[in-house]
Amino acid sequence: MADSGEDLFSLLDLTEYEADALEELLLLGRTTAPDLAEATGIPKARIYGVLDALSEAGYVKVIPGRPKRYEPHEPSAIAERAVENRRHAYERFREDVAAVEEAFVDEYAPVRDRGVDELSPTEDLFHVVDVGEPSERETRRLFSEAEEAVYVLSKSFGYVDAVRPAMRDAVDRGVDIDVLLLNPDSLSAENRERQAEIRDSLAAEFPSVAVRVSDRVLPWRGTFVDPSLSYESGQGLLMVEQEDVPNHHRQAAVTENPSFVAGMWQYFDLLWRHESVPADPDPDAERDPTAGGGAVE
Repeated sequence: MADSGEDLFSLLDLTEYEADALEELLLLGRTTAPDLAEATGIPKARIYGVLDALSEAGYVKVIPGRPKRYEPHEPSAIAERAVENRRHAYERFREDVAAVEEAFVDEYAPVRDRGVDELSPTEDLFHVVDVGEPSERETRRLFSEAEEAVYVLSKSFGYVDAVRPAMRDAVDRGVDIDVLLLNPDSLSAENRERQAEIRDSLAAEFPSVAVRVSDRVLPWRGTFVDPSLSYESGQGLLMVEQEDVPNHHRQAAVTENPSFVAGMWQYFDLLWRHESVPADPDPDAERDPTAGGGAVE
């Protein structure tokens, strides 16, 4: 849509009466206050104050006489004066801020620093992202930044297509990947079928990826990488199980806290070693369940 000359009025910081009066003056050229009040509907008790404000702003000139008359400046001059007025207002604002800045900093900086210090443990622990594209983007990042091991805990790994390229790159770099899924018997028929398709695709495309299933209901799902029991590395993303909450209303926690990730790995490892079975019943396809990623020390 093309710009309109009327758009300038919204940039002039005018009241409704002032904008109406200025626009009417531009149409009339020169007039008296009573005539302008009648033409615009502005109350006569207000019209002189409106015109004085327009004159002080430099948009209208006053022509002495009995009665006084009012005439707008050239439109180009009004536009230039508007810029100048804004520049002067900014300079005054900057001077006002500078006058109180030191006192403001002295008073509130110590309070803010104490508040940040008190909150920093939680901030260091995790931040949240929405489930969906934001959480999938974070998961892709985890796969991309993994150096030694990736662990996936999921019902069916239904978002695998969104992270497949990053997963392929991780495998090509020699990163170990373990995927722990919920036992198909605990899934709905639809999810069971979907999980079977995903397991087949993983076996075909990523034969080095170990996949197991657990009978235990998983209280959380997520992905974490490079855990270390010496708390030197580790990142992760997790989402607690909320059956009654749709995915688009959920949030996932992202952490770069090594001790938290080490705790996630210890839980995963217990399930992997003691409460899961190979997704592929062929014993030749089973990887040693005691063999984990190389990042844990």
